Amino acid sequence: MLNNDQIESFKRNGYLIIEDYIDSTKRQQLMSRAEELIAEFDHQSHRSVFTTKEQQRTSDDNFIGSADKVRFFFEQEAFDKEGKLTVPKRLSINKIGHAQHLLDPVYKVVVDGLQLSGIAKQLGVVSPRAIQSMHIFKQPRIGGEVDLHQDSTFIYTEPMSCIGFWLALEDATIDNGCLQALPGGHKIALKRRFYKSKQGDMRFEELDDSEWPDDELAVLEVDAGTMIILHGQLPHYSAANVSEKSRQAFTMHVVDGDCYYPKDNWLQTDLV
Repeated sequence: MLNNDQIESFKRNGYLIIEDYIDSTKRQQLMSRAEELIAEFDHQSHRSVFTTKEQQRTSDDNFIGSADKVRFFFEQEAFDKEGKLTVPKRLSINKIGHAQHLLDPVYKVVVDGLQLSGIAKQLGVVSPRAIQSMHIFKQPRIGGEVDLHQDSTFIYTEPMSCIGFWLALEDATIDNGCLQALPGGHKIALKRRFYKSKQGDMRFEELDDSEWPDDELAVLEVDAGTMIILHGQLPHYSAANVSEKSRQAFTMHVVDGDCYYPKDNWLQTDLV
């Protein structure tokens, strides 16, 4: 559980780093299970690529329908012009998401033991609801950049309540695309919201068109086992992985079940 200094640091910066939160046994359980799932995955039938480009993201049915599924998303550079993998399948996956914490027995046991709901309550979440999970790989040499964004853009409640728990399964460095965040940036307005229109397509609603603050991002290099807690409005980013080492991480997003969860949010599930 958090002490008062940690809670105050989170309120001030919008993020909190806790070292040695997930032990090596649990990390290995998640990474080994991911390998098994990828080995079983038929990559010929589903070729959904994770991207931060709006046109692709808003039209990817595999992504939009993944709230209550365990699905696989490729790195953008995983395929050549002829549609063939440029690397082995196990090194081509960008992430697995978004319900393995509820559907997969290995993930479920590990996640249940992390006691994230208790921490969420300490940070003001009255009724924690684990809304999505992701196993992120940041593959060697092809792990893609993730643009500066706020998690509440994609996981929106009224009032806003999203908190992200990012667990380093491997060392995260500037070379392999560690997180970078804007200290105190959670105090600025939410810039955009991702939602389903009445016409049935996915769109971005512009909420605040001001520029991002021109402040230097904090580089969050951390060792394997570290947990970084992220406020839903905190602007954060990760660069492409230019190294020979992957940067695996497991992420959980929690919202307050007492807050209003709009029916036009992209992520809809009856599992929780």
